[in-house]
Amino acid sequence: MKFQTHTAVLRIILFAGLAAFSALTFAGCSRVINVPVAPTGRSVIVNGEQIDGIYPDILRSLMEKDNCKFALSAVPRARMELMFETGRADLLIPASRTPRRDELGIFVPMIYNRATLISIESNRPTITSLQDLLDKKDLKVALVRGYDYGTAYQDLIKELTKQGRLYLDVDPVSVARLLKAGISDVTIMAPSILAGAIMEDGRVQDMLDKLRFESIPELPWGDSGAYISKKSLNMEDSAALKDMLEQVAKSGVVWKSFQRYYPAHVLKEGIRPR
Repeated sequence: MKFQTHTAVLRIILFAGLAAFSALTFAGCSRVINVPVAPTGRSVIVNGEQIDGIYPDILRSLMEKDNCKFALSAVPRARMELMFETGRADLLIPASRTPRRDELGIFVPMIYNRATLISIESNRPTITSLQDLLDKKDLKVALVRGYDYGTAYQDLIKELTKQGRLYLDVDPVSVARLLKAGISDVTIMAPSILAGAIMEDGRVQDMLDKLRFESIPELPWGDSGAYISKKSLNMEDSAALKDMLEQVAKSGVVWKSFQRYYPAHVLKEGIRPR
């Protein structure tokens, strides 16, 4: 009941903000657009068969204009990435921009974000780089399977795996539970993703005000938005989606929604407007 109440309030707030681009007109799509999604903080909220959050509600608002129809389905993050790689997903949203994804899709930026090192507050010395993290062999690291924050992040995964210090789990809530239980010491992801997951799960909500964020130079600010598949869509549908998402980004509704959904200190660490 608590989840449903939170979600209902957030959707009312978001739809109020969508008025910023409600008068815009878009070209239509020739078929239903397949959009598998995975839990991503309050960007994508999955509760059983119910899918809500910033980006699903934006897509639904676009459907109401009778231009493109989106078929949303909830899947684990790693499967979502695989579906996009193999042309079984038309959109990857939300997604940080990476060289690998640029090979597979057309990117539409919507906000700036960054991943940080996140842990529960302690007197541990500050970690200043990914190499520093690798050198601290007593620290266990938990990451979400399928997340990608670029080449340095992927290299870190390989090295941590060799060292036997890595836990790969299916979603941010699972990682938060590992941190709370002391099974892992740190994670790396966008602060809004972990904070959003914590805010929606009563088992870990008490962690929200105890999080420690550490910026890492190898994980700088970058673009986050949506990828349009180069494999699955014809040129007309691809162009229609690109125009639609670019207008949404220019309207400012994405940043306004983040401001409404998250505490200011979380946004300061990991989200900026374009």
